[in-house]
Amino acid sequence: MKKKVLFLCTGNSCRSQMAEGWLRHLAGNQFDVVSAGTHPVGLNPYAVAVMQEVNIDISNHVSERLDPYLDQQFDYVITVCDRAQETCPSFPGASSMLHWGFDDPAKAKGTYEQQLIVFRKIRDEIADRIRRFIAEGRP
Repeated sequence: MKKKVLFLCTGNSCRSQMAEGWLRHLAGNQFDVVSAGTHPVGLNPYAVAVMQEVNIDISNHVSERLDPYLDQQFDYVITVCDRAQETCPSFPGASSMLHWGFDDPAKAKGTYEQQLIVFRKIRDEIADRIRRFIAEGRP
């Protein structure tokens, strides 16, 4: 039986979307995975672009509110930004609440290419953390 994972961020536009994409790509046969935001703002095109560079398509993902997931059971609820961790409601049905704090790439300034560099860095940090999560035998 697949473990259920919820990635939670404030805007559900970048970090949680990339984490969802990575876990589906690397271990979708082991996990049912979704992502949501405490204050969703829409899918960030930079996140879509840098994930496409590694052949992971998140272009059909939707930036969702947390509310529909509040009464669902999850094996893991993982916050990927500090603000979401601070405002995360209780998930009594969650077997494990984890926090993986990543910098917000959406705050990057500069040219298109300069912003992509920041998004790539966070994408790769998330990929490393997802790989460790899988290797730790979480499934």
